[in-house]
Amino acid sequence: MGVRAGIVVTGTEVLTGRVSDRNGPWVSERLGELGIEVSHITCVGDRPGDLASALRFLEGDGVDLIVTTGGLGPTADDLTAAVVGEFAGAEMELDTAMEAKIARIVAEFARRFRLDPEGVREGTRKQAMVPVGGVPIDPQGTAPGIAMAIRDLVAIVLPGPPRELQGMWPRALATTPVEHLLTRAEPYLSESIRMFNLAESTLAKTLREIEQRVDLTAIEVTTCLRGGSELEIDLRFRASETAQAAALVDGLRDAHAKHIYSDAGESIDQVVAEGLLGAAATIAVAESCTGGLLAARLTNRPGSSRYFHGGVVAYSNAAKQSLLGVPAELIAAHGAVSPQVAEAMADGAIKRFGTTIGVGLTGVAGPDGGSEGKPIGYVCLCAKDSAGRVVARDPEIPGARNDIRDRSVAAALHLVRRLLADDGTAAPF
Repeated sequence: MGVRAGIVVTGTEVLTGRVSDRNGPWVSERLGELGIEVSHITCVGDRPGDLASALRFLEGDGVDLIVTTGGLGPTADDLTAAVVGEFAGAEMELDTAMEAKIARIVAEFARRFRLDPEGVREGTRKQAMVPVGGVPIDPQGTAPGIAMAIRDLVAIVLPGPPRELQGMWPRALATTPVEHLLTRAEPYLSESIRMFNLAESTLAKTLREIEQRVDLTAIEVTTCLRGGSELEIDLRFRASETAQAAALVDGLRDAHAKHIYSDAGESIDQVVAEGLLGAAATIAVAESCTGGLLAARLTNRPGSSRYFHGGVVAYSNAAKQSLLGVPAELIAAHGAVSPQVAEAMADGAIKRFGTTIGVGLTGVAGPDGGSEGKPIGYVCLCAKDSAGRVVARDPEIPGARNDIRDRSVAAALHLVRRLLADDGTAAPF
């Protein structure tokens, strides 16, 4: 099975939900990049017995690597190093060189805040205690880590603050016990495909059909539905399964080419940004029910000022008329939520900001305001360029208010992608 690992996240604040765990997923992703299979991510409170139980469980499960996060500070409840030492059957000893390093780090802080010198010395000494046989890892903050060979496994002990843990990660990998373990790991290869507006059941059927002619046993296929309309398909495999992975990717392309918007794992935000830059296009938006969420997505990336010129949030009919030039008679004839008004809003965005592309978005986000002809979730979207080319849709989007708003923004981004591609094959919603 190659090299397997378990991760133990310590901290009562994480266990109770007051703080979200950012370390477990981050460490798991880094280990996966190294070819190490993560079998468990376990969260325990600041209780020595629970941490010791987690360590024993993972050893009994046969993992080759245990990574712990948290519990390395100067306070009484920071007990991870001692518990790992007891688990290893090793006495704790003072690493005087590490004690001196920590002392230098905290000296200025202690002087500035007039901390009790004896308390600082005790905290420094506590953090510099290392199990006999452990390799200290220089701190990013004040808490050093530990790498240690323990019977048939290796343990990496790291602090809880994500900034410190991530900064220390390369140093942990460079320690002798971990370097030796990594020689046994075979890195994974990966492929990522992103699809829009394809049902999970349809994808599952396609995967079953491909599996009838291609052996996918050794390929890890992960599918994730995001935002109600975007499917992420991630493949992870060893070099020996490259041919099977390629056959799987080809099968997905053959079956669902019109739904694929990325075969390299890019988000729709990245695809649209690169498309705008590649076409030397500029864009402006006119939003009603999404209240500026589309503008936020378009400007979330550094450098977005090269293509994004501005946006208008026009909730009221009067705002649509005065800010975007939507004719009052058009609203009277078709209603504020209509394909005709969405296109007029796109025209208004182009004219007001002098861009090559405009997007109009108006809809009924709910929970009130729906009608028989225009129910909650009915949204009108239009992406149009200054040459008059239009890609427009008016779907009924399911979900609660926030779901409808978020999914409307995603749908609008995909319309921009279609307009930039100019292939005329936009799949219906």
